[in-house]
Amino acid sequence: MKKIAICLIGWLLCAVAAMAQGGFIRKVGTFIDSMAVKGLDRRYIDAPERPWQIIARANVNQTILSMDTQGDLVGMKYSANPYLKTEPSQYVGFWAGYRGYGVGYTVNVGGDKGSSFTIGATGGAYGINVRIRSIQDDEPYLNLESDLLSEAEKEAWKKAKLTDPIRVKTVIADGYYLFNGKKFSYAAAYDQSVIQKRSAGSLMAGLMYNYTNIDYATDSNGDIVYLMQGVGKVKLWQGSVGAGYAYNWVPARGLLVNIMAMPMLTFVNKLKVYGYETNVEELLDDPYCWNPDLTDDEWDDWFYGNLHISPIGQETYNSGLSLGFDARMSLTYNVGRWFFNAYGQFNNIRYRQTDTRGYLNDWFVNTSIGIRL
Repeated sequence: MKKIAICLIGWLLCAVAAMAQGGFIRKVGTFIDSMAVKGLDRRYIDAPERPWQIIARANVNQTILSMDTQGDLVGMKYSANPYLKTEPSQYVGFWAGYRGYGVGYTVNVGGDKGSSFTIGATGGAYGINVRIRSIQDDEPYLNLESDLLSEAEKEAWKKAKLTDPIRVKTVIADGYYLFNGKKFSYAAAYDQSVIQKRSAGSLMAGLMYNYTNIDYATDSNGDIVYLMQGVGKVKLWQGSVGAGYAYNWVPARGLLVNIMAMPMLTFVNKLKVYGYETNVEELLDDPYCWNPDLTDDEWDDWFYGNLHISPIGQETYNSGLSLGFDARMSLTYNVGRWFFNAYGQFNNIRYRQTDTRGYLNDWFVNTSIGIRL
């Protein structure tokens, strides 16, 4: 009976929504249309008659994490200086938006495996963007600083192919406010929901949140964990505020060049390091490990088949204030209902504490072709 009641309520709600949908959507669309042009100087910024943007996108991106840390995990001293650089990866996908409010999704077609999901909302004087990215990289650049390795072995590890990939998850959310939103449009350069007709610039204030999770803590990566002095996973949370300047240059009709630079002060800066114990030394002490009759494949099957890790603890570091940088550049060309765009973004966020310091660099270059409907 409960299931029937739930189904009836659901059917009724769907019916009511279907009857109201047309009028409701029109009201929302009218409200967004009015907000898109409210307070704008139409000599500088124009809102296209066709409100929808359908965009095909292709981009290349890369994440770099450098960390120098030492401390104590459950009574065991550790130190590590990992430098992880994912492959430059190629993605293709789409963006669909209405007057600057929309979503996008891209999937990997080259380099590492992964996907990216974006949400954006841009108005006359403000904007909010969220980018969620998931990466699986089995051929990362790994700089393993360890006395256990020779220089030749360190070079070999930089080009090693992993059985289990390193998994990287990032969430970058940023928002901004323009002090000259009447004549300058950020949306004209980055989602093409409006058109910049004359050159103009603006001071701007911004907020940014970053979350990064780098995880390679699997049994088959136990040798990497061992060489990293037991560090198998790192999580990073950061919140930043900044002020900068952006300029839209219109050298010819339909052509727009945008440059934006914003120093960022990071006031939330937390790093969590996860420690693991391995049986690498035990395996290296086994006489079978040094059997001269073993082929490389037989040794790999034995070693990695018996390799395992186990968690021993975690440590959290809260850094003080640090300085970073957010820079972007965009090139847009509008012709009729069509538009073409290429833009790049670079984020540099640093952290430092007594025993921990490093930086996170994240960059991407995006190219797109779109049509207004």
